[in-house]
Amino acid sequence: MKPSLLGLALSLVALPGLRAEEGMWTFDNLPLASMKEKFGFAPDQAWLDHARLSSLRFPGGSGSFISADGLVLTNHHVGRDHIQAVSGQGRDLVKNGFVAATRDQEIKVPGLELYTLVAMEDVTARVAKAAPEARQAELGRIQKEIQDRTGLRSEVVKLYQGGEYWIYSYQKHTDVRLVMAPEVRMAKFGGDADNFTYPRFGLDFALFRVYEDGRPYHPKAHLAWATEGLKAGDLTFVTGHPGSTARLETQAQMLASRDVAWPERIRALDALRGALVDYGRRSPEHQRQVAAQILNVENSLKAMNGYLAGLKDAEALARLAKAEQDLRAQVEADPALKAKAGGSWDAIAKAMEVRNALWREQALVDTCNSTLLGHALTLVRLPEQAALPGARRLAEYNDANVEATRRRLLVDRPYHPELETALFTHGLKSALEGLGAAHPFVQAMLGGQSPEAVAKAAVAGSRLGDPAVRKALLEGGREAVLASRDPMLLLARKLEAPNRLLRQRIEDEVNAVVAEHGGRIAGARFRIFGKGVYPDATFTLRLTYGAVSGYPANGTHIQPFTTLHGLFDRALAWGPEAEGGAWSLPARWWERKGRLALETPYNFAHSVDIIGGNSGSPVLNRKGELAGLIFDGNIESLAGRYYYDARVNRGVSVDARAILEALGKVYDAQHLVKEITTK
Repeated sequence: MKPSLLGLALSLVALPGLRAEEGMWTFDNLPLASMKEKFGFAPDQAWLDHARLSSLRFPGGSGSFISADGLVLTNHHVGRDHIQAVSGQGRDLVKNGFVAATRDQEIKVPGLELYTLVAMEDVTARVAKAAPEARQAELGRIQKEIQDRTGLRSEVVKLYQGGEYWIYSYQKHTDVRLVMAPEVRMAKFGGDADNFTYPRFGLDFALFRVYEDGRPYHPKAHLAWATEGLKAGDLTFVTGHPGSTARLETQAQMLASRDVAWPERIRALDALRGALVDYGRRSPEHQRQVAAQILNVENSLKAMNGYLAGLKDAEALARLAKAEQDLRAQVEADPALKAKAGGSWDAIAKAMEVRNALWREQALVDTCNSTLLGHALTLVRLPEQAALPGARRLAEYNDANVEATRRRLLVDRPYHPELETALFTHGLKSALEGLGAAHPFVQAMLGGQSPEAVAKAAVAGSRLGDPAVRKALLEGGREAVLASRDPMLLLARKLEAPNRLLRQRIEDEVNAVVAEHGGRIAGARFRIFGKGVYPDATFTLRLTYGAVSGYPANGTHIQPFTTLHGLFDRALAWGPEAEGGAWSLPARWWERKGRLALETPYNFAHSVDIIGGNSGSPVLNRKGELAGLIFDGNIESLAGRYYYDARVNRGVSVDARAILEALGKVYDAQHLVKEITTK
């Protein structure tokens, strides 16, 4: 029976040829025939390998090598926390920007690690031989085996809700230095009001450099800068790391997200934003400490509200429900598929009831926004988890991941005790309000005191903000941790058991059920549709493609390009005071306006299928050259977490021509222009 999956619900199966631009495709399963059919071009293996090896994964985002000397391009907002980390009192690099005039001036970023995908290995057959309850342990063994064999960082990648398992192996880069960043006003031009909208005028880029053995690193591949600019209708490719989509989820999972998960997350994040804003009002220095975090929280809030709005679209949800009904009918009509997956939708629905009931408790029985309590919990758990069989360990403490957990514990990041106290107080208040004073966790953490008193005493008495102290405790092992009277370690011991038991219950009653039955549904989908289905995003390297194109909105048609002329026009139209200066330009942009070719394309929209995590992804032309930089999607793209609508879903990118124009004529960084344009 031919599947009837039209309109928005096509995202569930992504059949090639029906929606050519749809899909965040893995590099082992690209719809090359569809590309060729629609655009008259499909990349060959050499093109794909070069793009893959040039691509980088950042924490929470993407990037790429753009020179033979390890220069890296990403978004300002992807690098913002790291730019903040190398700022200091009297030197606000987020606000004022930064250009390293020489390589000696490039600033090492503490704790920043970048990853290049080197190899991918399908281990589905090996995992399938293990009993369902033993699969996590088997995956851990395989991951460790491959990591030991290759010497690379290996990660388990679950695709198609457990229909496939892969091990991705990465080269890790740990010496990363800041090279250039524009002012946050340029990167975030228009503020939260313009975020996830189009037309846009954002210079959202930053440059870093990877070093090895104290010298600039020479990558195996890097992207050449485009010699010709894009125009409307041109084919573009994006290689990056989309974080998470839920297009293959069941209706029960989507409804649980609509009714519980997203409202709870939005409520909690909005409250955190309030706490950060209140802290920033104390002084300019307090504001500097939290400015980047506030922007990140506001970005997440707008995205989450967009995801929720997508699930509240009754027409779209009805089409998704119809697609699920069609798939279930085909499973019911096949005796073998029915025996395997016929009951899987109901099993997942029951698991969602458990998740809904535990959601708030799981979120609050945690480290309460405290970095120090997080360090303490890691120190408590490392020896305890090491004593357990591999199958019973939490994921971050298994043989393949425990060294990374240890390294993260020892990273020397900026620490502000007053901010730590404010955030811990907020977290404890949230637990008290959300769980009630009678909840055992609340009683254990507060001991009859106020959240303010507990947070103030714990932060003031703790030495865990010092990485040397954490290192000594780590090296001292279980005995040193048990002997310590550090107040954060004492609190961590109270937190460890209830947090672990909740995590275990979620794992057993929710995650394991979804993994098992999601895998069964995926197997049925494979049987019916083959691998024309693309997997949901998993923050692993994907390729998506589409044309530079506008779209209909607000009774008109949005053109695909904006220009530098439009940037100045928008700044003048709003004036410097609107929304706290959201559309104001730094003085040097006005001073150097006469140098600029104002007709230069600035931002552009294209029909690529992206989501959060793609930020910082390179935009490639047919030659595999860098033609732009993904930094956002329009508001319509947020529903793309659940379905893709080719009419209006657009990625938003900085044009490569605008980056060169700004570097050379505003920031006096001709040395960087020369480096990235040298063949």
